[in-house]
Amino acid sequence: MSILVDGNTKVITQGITGSAGQFHTTGCLKYGTQMLGGVTPGKGGQKDENELPVFDTVAQAVKETGANASMIFVPPPFAADAVLEAADAGITLAVCITEHIPVLDMMRVKKTLAADFPHCTLLGPNCPGVITPGIKHDGQDTETSGGCKIGIMPGYIHTHISQAESGKAVGIVSRSGTLTYEAVWQTGQQGLGQSTCVGIGGDPVRGLNFIDLLEMFQNDPETHGIVMIGEIGGTDEEAAADYIKSNVTKPVTVFIAGRTAPPGRRMGHAGAIISGGEGGAEAKLDALRAAGCHVAESPADLGTTMSKALA
Repeated sequence: MSILVDGNTKVITQGITGSAGQFHTTGCLKYGTQMLGGVTPGKGGQKDENELPVFDTVAQAVKETGANASMIFVPPPFAADAVLEAADAGITLAVCITEHIPVLDMMRVKKTLAADFPHCTLLGPNCPGVITPGIKHDGQDTETSGGCKIGIMPGYIHTHISQAESGKAVGIVSRSGTLTYEAVWQTGQQGLGQSTCVGIGGDPVRGLNFIDLLEMFQNDPETHGIVMIGEIGGTDEEAAADYIKSNVTKPVTVFIAGRTAPPGRRMGHAGAIISGGEGGAEAKLDALRAAGCHVAESPADLGTTMSKALA
């Protein structure tokens, strides 16, 4: 099994005719994702370079293709409205890759989704997306069957549980895009597959959070362990530690980025700032250790730490 997406997920791209939207639509299509079309207002009736249909609105795209998920590459000033348009059209999973969306815009989106569109799950913004690995074809690293990639992740490094040496798979959830890929590569090198990998993004206001994903992975029978990668700033990791202590029985390996960051200075993501005495790496690690998590002291230890935890 998997969480959020699988080979049956039907996807459109909002912003499909932009350079980033087109490039990553092609990558997802080549991976084996059911990419069915896209949306660019004013360009309805055209086709993209993959001969996918382009629509003026998400409602039209959903009606014509039956899509239930959207990959959003709309520029920051319009991205919040793009998320709400997707939700209004019946999309159940909106994956917003766009970065630099104003915080006030995202506050409005979260409030509106909760009140008017509870059927729509938001991942992001400012995230690499989600991938459930497919089964690699013989001799092919980039083409798979039965998987789904929505976002910018390098698909070839992911391994389906059936092709993992150990016969086990881990779920990965991360605030950091690059460290998500690192965790995937290292667990693969340890003979582990991945059930689903989710980059939740580093913005202070976003959709899915650690606890949401921990619950999904805990309930997924093909997820044998969980890798959670956090960052300094905010209190999400401490909240996750409380949840893990009470609700998660599977081994959890954690890494917190930003241990050497000076207090009061933003490091990378908008949410990665220590302020008001909260958000420090050591406080997060202490809470996670107390919850029984296995701590990787370095990004280079993610794979071995997870492997030992499963053993």
